[in-house]
Amino acid sequence: MTGTEHEPTTEAEVLLEGFLALDPPEGFRAELIEGEIMVKPPPVGAHEHVLSRMVAQVYRRSRTDMQFSGNKGLKLKSGGVDPENHAIPDATFVTKGLRLFRGAAPWMPCCGVAMVVEVTASHPRVEREAKRRCYARGGIPLYLLIDRDASSVTLFNDPEKDDYRQRCRKPFGKPLTIPEPFAFDLDTTDFL
Repeated sequence: MTGTEHEPTTEAEVLLEGFLALDPPEGFRAELIEGEIMVKPPPVGAHEHVLSRMVAQVYRRSRTDMQFSGNKGLKLKSGGVDPENHAIPDATFVTKGLRLFRGAAPWMPCCGVAMVVEVTASHPRVEREAKRRCYARGGIPLYLLIDRDASSVTLFNDPEKDDYRQRCRKPFGKPLTIPEPFAFDLDTTDFL
């Protein structure tokens, strides 16, 4: 070991180092959420259908020009002794003028992210609870949860500490207002 390398000394450092060294199988994604490593398989078609319908509406109906990524790794604050959270939202949106994705490392800070989107899949509890806390800690203004199991969409906004102070839930088939900088009503009829 050279003088510039750091030997992990805490359990959190060992976990983070092990996580960053992972090489998941092709198509799988690994995340580190609240001290737990999650490996997600490739999504099923229904998941991708709902996500593609949502993303298309952002591009067609938003008042602000947005950039989108479906695979951007975000580094987010931990809630305590755990290492930094490393999440890969199903969708990450930033205002186009910010150009955050260009030249970004695989795991970028979440500063400047306007909204993240999760569609429930193999770990719905994580998407409903743990990831919500992670995104709130990161100060991400909007978190849209498309819950296929509950046939509903929930928009969380106004992050404060470990959670969001406001939430609006609508069943599939009812519109959900997405506020500025998006400023449009999300049509969820095609999510059924």
